[in-house]
Amino acid sequence: MRHTILSISAAVLIVSATACGGGSSQSTTPPTSETATAPTASSLPQGSDPVKLDPAEFTTEIDNPWWPMAVGSRWIYRETDAEGTVSRVVVTVTDKTRTIMGIESRVVHDIVTEDGEVKEDTFDWYAQDADGNIWYMGEDTKEYENGKVSSTKGSWEAGVDGAQAGIIVPADPKPGLSYREEYYKGEAEDAAEVLSLDARAKVPFGTFDHGLQTRNVTPLEPDLIEEKLYARGIGMVLAITISGGSDREELISYKEGS
Repeated sequence: MRHTILSISAAVLIVSATACGGGSSQSTTPPTSETATAPTASSLPQGSDPVKLDPAEFTTEIDNPWWPMAVGSRWIYRETDAEGTVSRVVVTVTDKTRTIMGIESRVVHDIVTEDGEVKEDTFDWYAQDADGNIWYMGEDTKEYENGKVSSTKGSWEAGVDGAQAGIIVPADPKPGLSYREEYYKGEAEDAAEVLSLDARAKVPFGTFDHGLQTRNVTPLEPDLIEEKLYARGIGMVLAITISGGSDREELISYKEGS
């Protein structure tokens, strides 16, 4: 995960991804207590707070407008790091599910390649509650070197070894709203805060206005700050590391599933 507390104007943050190839121009329009079940937007999970989730309140039909996950949807990103290394990231919503803590969760496949060689292969698990919050239930991730698995660091599953589910996209985002995205002590402790609902991004896939802008941090790497922009009806279109690095991940292709 990637987050100084730099003050950046929400209207112009994330505005200068150089469009390449014929990206189309598009615009968007603009709870945690210990026993919380389908929390409200004012009480989303924080830090290591435990939550009690009712499987009856969840679905694999994820239609949150900030990241709809219809089966077959696919996002392709170009990621460039501080050294100039370019990676291709393909995220696909599969038709598979996995039951976690009694909650049927959608399996999303995320694969990262460099020059055609697999560098990271991850299966993420998501479910949506009755309020429309998208919960992150865990991930199975593998990093590769020379064609062989070199690390599974960062893998976790809610309910296993103290790991807790978190919110990846809230149902009712408002500036100032904060929440944890995941919690597995010492391995996965990402958190986010909503900065704006009026951010703008220009990426190879198009130009987007009135986007959801978040700031993402982790106590495991306190110098690291990332900001993301989500476009309504599409999902994440841009992620920029603004402290602790200079990575940039931008959407180059999107296909909606059914």
